[in-house]
Amino acid sequence: MTGFYIVLFFLFGLIFGSFYNVVGFRLPKDEEIVFEKSHCPKCKHTLQWYELIPVFSFLLQKGKCRYCHEKISLFYPFIELGTGLLFAVSFYSFGFHYDLILSLILVSLFMVILVSDLNFLIIPDSVLIFASVLILIVKFIFEGIKGGFFALGSGLLLFVIMYIIMLLGNLAFKKESLGGGDVKLMFISGLVLHPLVGIFSIFLASIIALPVSLVLLYTNKDHIMPFGPFIAIAILVLFYMKIDIYQILSLL
Repeated sequence: MTGFYIVLFFLFGLIFGSFYNVVGFRLPKDEEIVFEKSHCPKCKHTLQWYELIPVFSFLLQKGKCRYCHEKISLFYPFIELGTGLLFAVSFYSFGFHYDLILSLILVSLFMVILVSDLNFLIIPDSVLIFASVLILIVKFIFEGIKGGFFALGSGLLLFVIMYIIMLLGNLAFKKESLGGGDVKLMFISGLVLHPLVGIFSIFLASIIALPVSLVLLYTNKDHIMPFGPFIAIAILVLFYMKIDIYQILSLL
């Protein structure tokens, strides 16, 4: 029965991944998300339902638009497939536990951030606020008032810490070192992780980003690399691993 649910969550992830593509590409441009029909970004032709089947439509059309024959970005099926896999991993990791709900919220947030930050260098405030509210609701329902307020306090603490890091970075480099979205994303980190683990997520994100930044620096010195996706990855990894403060302290 577990295998059935893993497949089910994978399929749900494919569907939601397609929606997260829409959200990530349209929100930064202030475009309508729900009521505007999907269309080819090149020729603007409205797509039919059979052209919107996650991953499979891309494969059937050989990665090209049926109308203008322009190549479709691999980004679309990557987000769909990635969401499907992470939804399946979430169920496999937590089963029917409230941590499953939290992990699905984090995966959803991560995918939207991946689309918006990589393509537009923007993490929409509306997405962060929506995810924060959902997480707090889950915390207050399943962990009670004490757990909910602890999560809120932890989120505010990490927000302040990241804000100070941003100010120091701006002072040191004489330019913007972090985006406002990156700072606000640390509030999410505090909501789902213990404060010390949340602080560690900053270092983990930096370690993950280092090889990527070196490659980009070597290939294109003018390229700006968003930090938000790496923070989101670090939060997600630490949440899946359920690392506690004692494990963090043992590394210090």
